[in-house]
Amino acid sequence: MQTSNRVLDDIARLANGMMGVAAGFRGEVEGMIKARLTAMLADANLVPREDFEVARAMAAKARDEQEALAAKVAALEARVAALEAVAPKS
Repeated sequence: MQTSNRVLDDIARLANGMMGVAAGFRGEVEGMIKARLTAMLADANLVPREDFEVARAMAAKARDEQEALAAKVAALEARVAALEAVAPKS
């Protein structure tokens, strides 16, 4: 009986040791994968989210300004056309 308990204790210790090794291996693999992904992303010329949001806001502002200027140009063209219609042609 004592021999089977000793065998079971040895098996339990071996299993615990293997779990520790597996956990260490998992941590090491995760670290390697994370390092590789970080290097790949750095090489991909990706833009940080903050920079993207700033560029997006600048583009939206430029688009709004362009639309306002287009409306002003259209109004000025209409005024010129009206003045040309009223003015005598020489």
